[in-house]
Amino acid sequence: MTKRSTLIISKMHCASCSATIENGLKKEKGIISANVNFASEKAYLEFDPKKIDIVRIQKIIQELGYEAEEENLEEELTHQDKETKNQETQLLKSRFLWALIFGFPLVYLVMGKMFGLPIPFFFEKYGQFSQFILASSVILICRNIWTSGLRNLFRLAPNMDSLIFTGTAAAYFYSLMMLIFSLFGLQAKAEDLYFESAAFILIFISLGKYLEAETKGKTSEAIKKLIGLASKTATVLRKIPNPETEQSSVQGPEVNSVLLQGSKFQTEQYEEVKIPISEVKVGDIILVRPGEKIPVDGVVIDGYSSVDEKMVTGESIPVEKTKGDKVIGGTVNQTGKLIFRATAVGQDTMLAQIIKIVDEAMAKKAPIQLLVDKVSFYFVPAVFAIATLTFIIWVLFSQSFGFALTAFVAVLIISCPCALGLATPTAVMMGTGLAAQNGILIKSGKALEMAQKINMVVFDKTGTLTRGEPKVTDVINTSEVSPCRRRGPSTSKVKILQLAASIEKNSEHPLAQAIVNKAKEKNLALSPSTSLGINSVEGFQAIPGKGVIAKIKNPALPTGRQNSKILLGNRKLMQENNITMEQFNNSKIEQLENEGKTVMLLALDEKLIGLIAVADTLKEYSKEAVQMLHKMGKKVVILTGDNERVGEAIANQLGIDYVLAEVLPQDKAKVIKQLQQGLEIENSLKIVLRRTQDNPRQCRRIENWKIENSRQGRVVAMVGDGINDAPALAQADLGIALGSGTDIAMETGEIVLIKDDLRDVVKAIDLSSYTFKKIKQNLFWAFFYNLLGIPIAAGILYPLTGWFLSPTIAAATMAFSSVSVVANALLMRRYHFQLL
Repeated sequence: MTKRSTLIISKMHCASCSATIENGLKKEKGIISANVNFASEKAYLEFDPKKIDIVRIQKIIQELGYEAEEENLEEELTHQDKETKNQETQLLKSRFLWALIFGFPLVYLVMGKMFGLPIPFFFEKYGQFSQFILASSVILICRNIWTSGLRNLFRLAPNMDSLIFTGTAAAYFYSLMMLIFSLFGLQAKAEDLYFESAAFILIFISLGKYLEAETKGKTSEAIKKLIGLASKTATVLRKIPNPETEQSSVQGPEVNSVLLQGSKFQTEQYEEVKIPISEVKVGDIILVRPGEKIPVDGVVIDGYSSVDEKMVTGESIPVEKTKGDKVIGGTVNQTGKLIFRATAVGQDTMLAQIIKIVDEAMAKKAPIQLLVDKVSFYFVPAVFAIATLTFIIWVLFSQSFGFALTAFVAVLIISCPCALGLATPTAVMMGTGLAAQNGILIKSGKALEMAQKINMVVFDKTGTLTRGEPKVTDVINTSEVSPCRRRGPSTSKVKILQLAASIEKNSEHPLAQAIVNKAKEKNLALSPSTSLGINSVEGFQAIPGKGVIAKIKNPALPTGRQNSKILLGNRKLMQENNITMEQFNNSKIEQLENEGKTVMLLALDEKLIGLIAVADTLKEYSKEAVQMLHKMGKKVVILTGDNERVGEAIANQLGIDYVLAEVLPQDKAKVIKQLQQGLEIENSLKIVLRRTQDNPRQCRRIENWKIENSRQGRVVAMVGDGINDAPALAQADLGIALGSGTDIAMETGEIVLIKDDLRDVVKAIDLSSYTFKKIKQNLFWAFFYNLLGIPIAAGILYPLTGWFLSPTIAAATMAFSSVSVVANALLMRRYHFQLL
């Protein structure tokens, strides 16, 4: 059995650092997968605990020159680890300021004469030695760059620090050698000294690292805000001890009895105790006053209030809460007092699950990142080769040693892989964070990349486009609607409903519940019942996508049999059990289905005796979401197990393009695959074709569907509401799952929508596409910068223009290249979804 763990990595300086750790870990036996994210400074691991443990993994990372500690989400949620990043940023800021204090006099000393500035006598007399002292001080302050670069060179795993070390060390030691020559009487020219280049390169690098840390930290502000939602304490109600009981806290069974009996919670029997959030247990009773944060997830047992859930669900309007409603930890109670029972604490809360999903999304790299990783891994060795080749060429072209050395240093310094390493993860961090604030959980880099390519969105019907809470609208006696009424006894509408409800009372299917609820609404007795004449229901069998079959004993019904077989379901169920269809009026069923109602057929002893029509209401923003998708140029499809007429009725109401009806749950993934391939689409429509052979217009419409889709495959997004849709969600190019409460932790779907608002489907696609657009912008500028900067640093313009890029300017541009990439990602904070 494998284990997953997340490590916080420190002392990483560039993308090649993360690649070094990643490749080092993957070589170890027992490590199944290792993803190191440079932007978030985390390593996401899956390993076999029988072959390797977390301590050994940490030691491997330390041997590579980095530090690692196991992430503790509990600590993050309780704000115990919030100062670490600030301390690191302040340390980088301090190093930069001290380096600048010693570096500025050095530049003034070197550049002062060029601009006619006065030079103090001491520096005038001992100028070369002063340069050495000041440059050495800067190197000492920034020694961590040198030690990191040298260490990785020895390991044959060079990183950005190795480039900086090699360049600055070459300039520094060459200048030191010229200074030593002068002490032995060999005159060293001022232009032969490059102390100021070495010092100011390190100063610019220090500034870049500080700004990078500052801006990089802002890319995760959204997730930090989510973590900041967690409350530190909770007010728990403890029962006041009395002689008859020693129980000091309210337990689940007692709370459940309060809920079931509908009685008011007696607060006077309890005392308030404020405890740390980490001590709250499932079953505890918690009091939340107006203005306070709800500390953990729970169910309200007393009180009434409105709760602001915007930061967790993205819902801008406060949600009213009363007895029996769920509350979410991290949301804010606004108007009234609430008392609720804790149902999830710690890492099981909805807030913790959101944070976990967003955090794990950063570990799953977009396919485009694989290219970047390969480039980053080979980038530094390639730069060393280019720099060395540059040096050799300029020496061969009879340029001075100092000129060739300057070109060598400039190439090393300007070739920073940081921008490449930050391009994708910073945009992903911003995108996933913004989405989480809007109640959208983007779980993978693949989702970000695929969303822009989606051209067809397939919706499950029940529970997705509709509320999934159908109601019985019609109960019909088939003999009464027949053109030629049968002689003999018939079953009344009341007994039809009673029979159906008796069979379905133990079923959890939404249609079954609708029938049972209708019977209860009319106060009808269900089996076993004397009035109904049923002693028992046996052999209950649910047929997925078709209906149910059962046997009943002693029915007081027209057949008069002691044991009768009863069926309740759709046409398929009737056909498979040889129930003749001539006994009902086809036009009546078609009429009901054209109204968007699902018709259930009730058969007793191989004879159809009744129809029960059930209708499901559309969700509030279904039509608006479909219209928005159309304006984005997407085709919209209904995929349903219901019959075609019901699907057509819903499609007509919403303006949906196509209907794929009577598809069994186990066949949904197959249909999605056919849509993706664009081949043999008619296979998924054979049932519909057979049912509509008497309607040429419908046949032509379906044939047009086949022709259009057989030309090319579709890039399909599947939108579903539950585990039953999991195969189709997995098969689709982009799976979008609707979730609520702690169900957001479901494994299905690469995008999870917390709210029950279908406009978020459009928002998720739009935000994902926007994020990937930012990734492409970042990668373009990162590659463009290096492709342009390296040749210029190598001196390609010198023969034509006489212009040459100094190492100092190269250091400045390199330092700000990664900052510009992060800044571009930060511009995503201005994103606002516009309703189309």
